[in-house]
Amino acid sequence: MGTVEKAASAPLMNVLVVDDESNIRKTMTMFFEIRGHKVTAVSNVRDALTENGLQIFDLAFVDIRLGLDSGLDLVSSLLAGSPWLKIVVITAFASVDTAVEAMKRGAADYLPKPFSPEQLKLVLERLASIRMLEQRITLLQADLSRNEPDVSLSSNYPPMQKVIELARQVSTSDAVVMLRGPSGTGKTMLARLIHHWSNRSGNPFGVISCPSLSQELLESELFGHVKGAFTSAVRDNPGRVASCEGGTLFLDEIGDLPLSIQSKLLRFIQEREYERVGDQRTRKANVRIIAATNADLESAVASGSFREDLYYRLNVIQITLPSLCERSGDIEAIAANMLAFFNAQNHKTILGFTPEVLRIFGDYGWPGNIRELRNVVERAVILCSSSTIGVELLPETMALVLQQPTRIGDRVKLETIEELHIRRVLSSVSSVQEAAEVLGIDKATLWRKRKQFGL
Repeated sequence: MGTVEKAASAPLMNVLVVDDESNIRKTMTMFFEIRGHKVTAVSNVRDALTENGLQIFDLAFVDIRLGLDSGLDLVSSLLAGSPWLKIVVITAFASVDTAVEAMKRGAADYLPKPFSPEQLKLVLERLASIRMLEQRITLLQADLSRNEPDVSLSSNYPPMQKVIELARQVSTSDAVVMLRGPSGTGKTMLARLIHHWSNRSGNPFGVISCPSLSQELLESELFGHVKGAFTSAVRDNPGRVASCEGGTLFLDEIGDLPLSIQSKLLRFIQEREYERVGDQRTRKANVRIIAATNADLESAVASGSFREDLYYRLNVIQITLPSLCERSGDIEAIAANMLAFFNAQNHKTILGFTPEVLRIFGDYGWPGNIRELRNVVERAVILCSSSTIGVELLPETMALVLQQPTRIGDRVKLETIEELHIRRVLSSVSSVQEAAEVLGIDKATLWRKRKQFGL
């Protein structure tokens, strides 16, 4: 394999070089940049700490003697702010004691001067591989912690086939993507797939649900905060933007983003700059944004509750997912996929659904879309003690919807009436905001109710 091929297959790193010798800085910068890596070279401790606060580095080369300052002390300071950072100590005064002390302080390797390009190449490749493995482990842990079955991408519904094809096309770019469609149609899953298909797939994928947090907590979760920024800020929080460096951040229900944060998000998308709560230092991050909403953003822009400039910046590429009832021909395959997932999760061997259940699945309106189907299948698998899932294992609300309208005073639980009413309202309106107005509750309360009932 040639040098160019190796460079293409290796992960690209953001490298910090700290050395008070100008020739060393220039030589190392040229060495890394030729291989496609990004390099920041500084000559002193102060500038190194400043750059480490502004950027997220993967690898640092630190000279032990930096004028009157100690590079060994800098190792500890750099790791305090960036515990994932791989640091290589370089020095012309090599000794076993120095090497041992550097490792004790957290250095990953030790490189005596003068070193050859081949030595530098070997250190770079080894630490790049370690960094890549750590990132993959983080991604695998995130996937294992997910309690969601993957939904099959095959579809018999032409508009859904176009959605999948468009998602594959946009995945190769870094453009902002707006996913639209009713709640529960699989926007989060599609965002994960766009990330998986992209050249960012080896880096983190983060999710923030905008309606689930207060304005203060949402800003902190997004951009991070410093210790003491507010009462409960007992330690620094880097925020999702920093933790998704090089990867993708998915903002679900972007229509619920408060106006005060909209301006900060707009600035980040345009300039890749932001500040943590309680900190005046401007930081940079390389993160792709994918947003999703089931709200009428055009009306929100007209009413002044959503910034017009942010709307146009987010709406570079729009993908609209159809509701589950529109693609009724896919329901059986999706349900079978979910059955296999929950069979494995619950150590069961249920073979399938009875014909009557499949008929009900086809007739039902699915106001909660794929999310509701997931909950129905999971519930049935847990309760099933036979080889097939029958009608008796379906939620009472499904039977009530398909039967005669339930009346006030019928012998059913109050919770069932509440769930049924919310389902019917959601199926009869065009947006969550309209549903909340009909129900006489705010959108945050409706969001919690939908989560409770799997809508």
